[in-house]
Amino acid sequence: MRKVSQLLLAFLLSVSLAHAAAAQRTVTVMGTWTGQELEAFNKVLEPFELATGIDVQFTGTRDLAAILTTRVQAGNPPDIALLPNPGMMMELAREGALVDLGQVLSPEQLADYSKAWIDLGSYNGKLYAVFISADLKSLVWYNPKAFAAKGYQVPTTWDEMIALSDRIVAEGGTPWAIGLESGAASGWPGTDWIEDIMLRTAGPDVYDQWVAHDIPWTHPAVRNAFEIFGQIARNPRYVYGGSVGALTTNFGESPNALFTDPPRAYMHRQATFIQSFILDNNPGLVAGEDYSFFPLPPINEEYGVPALGAADMLGMMRDTPEARALVRYLASPGAQQIWAAESGKLSVNRRVNPSIYANDLVRQAADILVNATVFRFDGSDLMPSAVGAGAFWQGVLDYVGGADLDDVLEMIEAAADDAYESGAATD
Repeated sequence: MRKVSQLLLAFLLSVSLAHAAAAQRTVTVMGTWTGQELEAFNKVLEPFELATGIDVQFTGTRDLAAILTTRVQAGNPPDIALLPNPGMMMELAREGALVDLGQVLSPEQLADYSKAWIDLGSYNGKLYAVFISADLKSLVWYNPKAFAAKGYQVPTTWDEMIALSDRIVAEGGTPWAIGLESGAASGWPGTDWIEDIMLRTAGPDVYDQWVAHDIPWTHPAVRNAFEIFGQIARNPRYVYGGSVGALTTNFGESPNALFTDPPRAYMHRQATFIQSFILDNNPGLVAGEDYSFFPLPPINEEYGVPALGAADMLGMMRDTPEARALVRYLASPGAQQIWAAESGKLSVNRRVNPSIYANDLVRQAADILVNATVFRFDGSDLMPSAVGAGAFWQGVLDYVGGADLDDVLEMIEAAADDAYESGAATD
């Protein structure tokens, strides 16, 4: 850490604070982070505060959208907001609440990010957010030792994965652990399944049309994705605990079923961040030996193995010299190397050294993220919150619980009609 901090110090000393007011040496930051993520962020801030003398004051809240909206309307926004998705970024940019980062970051810093990530942080041709971490979602976690004991092979196609599921059932086991419970956010793990399936069955162009509501939720492509998800999630032989188990098991506890003796389940589809839950709940497991992952396999060969992901974004809401200095710092590879090493997140900064990742599994996930031929951001995060964080979540719960699919899709479509027509949709 000392060596990294020295590198960061050289960077920080190059940041001009000549115009900073002597009495104003603070930066206010608002985000959703608590616990381990907040501890990791504080580690990132240490060299910045040491080198600049600027005090970073962080406020964490799970109700970020509502509180930011209130503070913007009151004319009292934080200097910097850590945003969970491009949808929120676009809403704030549309309101004129964000500063153009193209006027803050140097061309050299912007070149650290691929065009795909620059485009995701832009609105109407201006850059309003830069990505400081990412998660890869299109992964299936498994226990290599349990696989080896049964002679199971990692599937490389969807048909192979279903055949493996059937074999596990025939041998008296349960192939899948699914947990959809997440408090007020229950249902979101199922939306990730459906988004991944949409990319693999309808392709990225139709996926984009779906996210933008250019096609209705009753469209055959959307219905097909739900049905394929249902072939797994609504099959009581496939899911540990059946539908009731899926609906009542917390997403972070769900993979524990892979590590019992004998295993209660053998596969779990989830993002890279689930590794921290696996290790917290099952101390002593070794990455690559006791747990590993494989990419969620392709369904239609023409669409290959697309990558679905999510990320944390940084937006500047008040243009001060101190805020500019922190933005430049957090966008740098040195800062993101600390963040990735401490948080277990992936960085999309192309100059981050892969050696900082905790293990080969994380490096493998980073490689998949960087080299995916097709990458799409989590669709529900791009939709208006009434849809992506409302009707879609509820629709998943209803469907897994046994509701008629036509009723579910019509319910979400009605919510989407209202949300997009009211102007809440992202552009």
